[in-house]
Amino acid sequence: ELCCSGAAMWGHGRHDAVRVQPRPPAGTNAMSASPIVVLRDTRAWQMQVWISFGIAVFLCAVGLAWLPGADLEKVFMVMGYVFCLSATFMLSKFVRDNQSARRGAGDTPLWKLVVWGGFAVAMGLTGWGLVGMEINVTYKAFLGVSWLYLITSAFTLAKMLRDRYEADLMDARLQGRREAAHAAAQSAD
Repeated sequence: ELCCSGAAMWGHGRHDAVRVQPRPPAGTNAMSASPIVVLRDTRAWQMQVWISFGIAVFLCAVGLAWLPGADLEKVFMVMGYVFCLSATFMLSKFVRDNQSARRGAGDTPLWKLVVWGGFAVAMGLTGWGLVGMEINVTYKAFLGVSWLYLITSAFTLAKMLRDRYEADLMDARLQGRREAAHAAAQSAD
């Protein structure tokens, strides 16, 4: 049986394998077994995700900075973009937490409603504000595409950061086990 971190389970061909080792049978020395699978995103993938997110933020900032119209419309759109961005990270964390939670240990139904409802309201109000603005159709399309690019790149960034956290956690656990086994071997001598 192979063991792997959550990061390995979400792979889409963009991971570097750190080590592969079958889990030792019960009652055997853990140090005599091969390493456990801990997959990590490649540096190239991590850089691509950060660059993509940075470009999305830049495009949204440029579009909102030169947004024609009343000041209230500008503030509404900036607020909508920020609301959507925070709701995206919150939804991403919620889904990942509940995916990895044991049966019955997930979030409450009311919190599920708050998270999904917040995301729906953020997207709906921002889309409504964008559609309702009386600006050039091309400018409106630019704002819409940059907004959707921001949301998708934020989901990808949240996933990459969570994958890295879970791989680091698995490495720390493995290191702790190695150190405990080494200390036990030394005390047995």
